[in-house]
Amino acid sequence: MSKSGDLKALGVQFVDVSEEYAGQRIDNFLLARLKGIPKSYVYRILRKGEVRVNKGRIGPEYRLKTGDQVRVPPYRPAKMEPGQVIVPGGATKRIEDAILYEDNHLIAMDKPSGMAVHGGSGLSFGVIEALRANRPSHTRLELVHRLDRETSGCLLVAKKTSTLRRLHEAMRGDGLRKTYLLLVKGHWVGGSRLVDAPLKKNTLQSGERMVRVDSAGKPSQTEFRLVTQFADCALLEANLKTGRTHQIRVHAASIGHPIAGDDKYGDEQFNRMMKARGLNRLFLHAASLVGESELVPGLHAISAPLPDDLKLVLDKMT
Repeated sequence: MSKSGDLKALGVQFVDVSEEYAGQRIDNFLLARLKGIPKSYVYRILRKGEVRVNKGRIGPEYRLKTGDQVRVPPYRPAKMEPGQVIVPGGATKRIEDAILYEDNHLIAMDKPSGMAVHGGSGLSFGVIEALRANRPSHTRLELVHRLDRETSGCLLVAKKTSTLRRLHEAMRGDGLRKTYLLLVKGHWVGGSRLVDAPLKKNTLQSGERMVRVDSAGKPSQTEFRLVTQFADCALLEANLKTGRTHQIRVHAASIGHPIAGDDKYGDEQFNRMMKARGLNRLFLHAASLVGESELVPGLHAISAPLPDDLKLVLDKMT
């Protein structure tokens, strides 16, 4: 990388990738270094082939390698100077208050429901933009993984590209276990069940992104375990073996147990019933992250308690 750190939004740029950036996804590479670029724009220039790696087209999931040469097309934000992100003070405080753990390598937080992890799709900022704005000296802040906007709970942010790379390595193996709590429709039969069903992303004409079980999709595994059975719904624990978009939501729905409050893959009648019981959002919470290796110092076990709004829903059924 050039010594300037961030790419300037002027003409065409050719950037040589150093070891520090090896393993990073190209979409995150662009978002972090072309400040003020909407996420939708990044995916558009990737789709059109305007971004090239070693003179070839690549998709947003491409992971950079040491020695790659990245061609970045010209871009100048229309209303915002590079690096400028306007984050309301209330949102900044909410995010800072949600931090569970922080050291020189990473930040672990209990992301509130309703808060996006990054800007885009009409949102000017998310968790990562707010953290960057509040920590200008930390120039390498990157999301380690993502949570849906309505999902609450444990979220990791790396402070160094080397930390990001090690965490991604842990996630691809058995070094990082993610556990979720979810409330689903119906009576759960048996205690534990592994759903092994490949998932494929699709984009509708409206631009909405949907995921479905498809033999041509990517391998995906979720293990579900019964926590509490209620009269017409069940509280489950889900352990992710892989980390696909909307994986838990689609897998749960595919076996006849859609998640309460899921307006994309759920059951409308069940959602109305749960809304009458006080549920006003998706009942999906990232309860814990357990590091089972020494890949990242300081990361052993991070947990986030079930939010009060979800506890109240459960209290009404007991």
